[in-house]
Amino acid sequence: QVQLVESGGGLVQAGGSLRLSCAASRGTFSTYVMGWFRQTPGKERVFVAAIGWSGRNPLYADSVKGRFTISRDDARNTMFLQMNNLKPEDTAVYSCAADREDYGLVTSNLYRYGNWGQGTQVTVSS
Repeated sequence: QVQLVESGGGLVQAGGSLRLSCAASRGTFSTYVMGWFRQTPGKERVFVAAIGWSGRNPLYADSVKGRFTISRDDARNTMFLQMNNLKPEDTAVYSCAADREDYGLVTSNLYRYGNWGQGTQVTVSS
């Protein structure tokens, strides 16, 4: 199974940028759809972005489209989320996840993802 560790979260002012990383160990990273989700206290995880194996078909939530960019470096077993023009409503714990099966289709469906990192906090001040 793929094991995932996020990093790059922090405190930033509105309009600022952060770059999150998701490092994978154990398992074959390149053949899995990977996704980013975020969660605020008392609410369920919501989809942010996903990217297919070999970097195909990136998918974004409407709320982040045009501001966030998902990418992956399969040689380094790492996925990234570049977040620009951050807003206070982007404040959340961001987690990365891998599809339950390899060679799947890119999806925003939370329940398709079976391997989760521990999350990294992003706080955007107004």
